[in-house]
Amino acid sequence: MDSTAPRTTEANGIRIEANGIELACRTWGPTDAPPVLLLHCRGADGADWTHVAERLAAPPRPRRVYAPDLRGHGHSDWPGDYRAETMSDDVRALLAALGHDSADVVGHSLGGLVAYLLAQRHPGVVRRLVLEEVGAPVPLDPPRPPAERPAEEPPFDWAMIRGTDEQRNAPDPVWWDHMDRITMPTLVIGGGPTSLIPQDHVAQLAALIPDASLVTVAAGHLVHESRPAEFLAVVREFLDGRLVTDDS
Repeated sequence: MDSTAPRTTEANGIRIEANGIELACRTWGPTDAPPVLLLHCRGADGADWTHVAERLAAPPRPRRVYAPDLRGHGHSDWPGDYRAETMSDDVRALLAALGHDSADVVGHSLGGLVAYLLAQRHPGVVRRLVLEEVGAPVPLDPPRPPAERPAEEPPFDWAMIRGTDEQRNAPDPVWWDHMDRITMPTLVIGGGPTSLIPQDHVAQLAALIPDASLVTVAAGHLVHESRPAEFLAVVREFLDGRLVTDDS
């Protein structure tokens, strides 16, 4: 797919100029409700959150939900620069363009990495932070080998795979060093023993963030897809300030 080719959004989608590119973003819920931003995993797009978003936007405590396509994914621009720091700048600019000084932020996998970098670098932007299936920023041992490009063109920029693999194999040490800057209430959700993410890395991430809570939902890597009711129950309680358990 040509990275400059026009791409259309779905019926509930908008396009926003942010950080020098255009981001596609799906929206749900009343415009005056508290905002929550959902950040998808690598290779997906904002539609991945539809089931969760519809329920977060519904009464009795509706929220204004935004689910953007990260750069290099779906209907957003594919500019070639796929550093996680740049993606976090995109998110900050997106929220500003939407008229929000801050929002609750939920990130899954790559989206979680982007979310915690946003929280480190711009802590005033994130009110509450949820990190689903995200490990501590430690170098992979052994390193992740080069991914084999599929025969059919994927719905994302293949350069994004190369760029994110490079950072995942050798994360910037600053990511680890600045975990203490994440001072907003934080919930870390692990997927249990069947996840492709080592759960000791998930627990390590939670231990690095001051006063973070860790909850395990034994669903594998795709917690919000495989066990949406449990995921939503935990996230709603946390966003409402009612979560009292540290593990389950």
